[in-house]
Amino acid sequence: MNAPKRHLRAVIDEVEWALRVDLAACYRLIAHFGWDDLIFTHVSARVPGPDHHFLINPYGMLFDEITATSLVKVDLDGRKVLESEYDVNPAGFTIHSAIHSARDDAQCVLHVHSINGIAISAQKQGLRPLSQHSIFVASSIGYHDYEGVALNDDERPRLVRDLGSKKFLMLRNHGLLTVGATVAEAFMAMYLFETACTIQVRAQAGAGELVEIGTRILDGAQDQWKRVTRASGGNLAWPALLRRLDRMDGSFRL
Repeated sequence: MNAPKRHLRAVIDEVEWALRVDLAACYRLIAHFGWDDLIFTHVSARVPGPDHHFLINPYGMLFDEITATSLVKVDLDGRKVLESEYDVNPAGFTIHSAIHSARDDAQCVLHVHSINGIAISAQKQGLRPLSQHSIFVASSIGYHDYEGVALNDDERPRLVRDLGSKKFLMLRNHGLLTVGATVAEAFMAMYLFETACTIQVRAQAGAGELVEIGTRILDGAQDQWKRVTRASGGNLAWPALLRRLDRMDGSFRL
């Protein structure tokens, strides 16, 4: 507690440091792909251990500024458990703490206000099975109705209910949310989610009737995902994404 920022690397273990590096990388990748919304939205990662502490972005920093050291460590009541000059966005805390509390398998919770994601979230039918990307999402998606900015604790049980055991949650009129056992899995899920939304927006802008993918294929989509990723999920592409970031700007590791 109250560890000075300059000594942070010395007071945390290797497991948490590796998690911080992955989470900082995730923020940088969100900025790189254009899914960020200035300083808003959040990605959180649970720190291993019995305390249910998790890491989240410092409120006020752009996503392409975030580093492993700058991430804020909080408990499930939103209290900082390591000294930080930054506060945490209360809306981010409401959404992420609710899911971390309810889903032990949701080690990473990723939420964005991406343009195409919000566009599809405003459509009554939601995400349609129009592309190969979409089948992996459509076979594990929930929907949560908009209740205003997520500042009220009484929304938490409904967020948890609407996500259920799924990997993807469309926040109506708001944005997209994914969960994963690792940062890499949550990021890859969001890549599929946002790409599927982008394809749908473009397909709907064209002329002619759209062709939807059938239920038989959707039912087998999760098994196909395991096969195509060699049961590694998002972790298969993650090392390559980190190499891309290192070529661009490796300061996320600091």
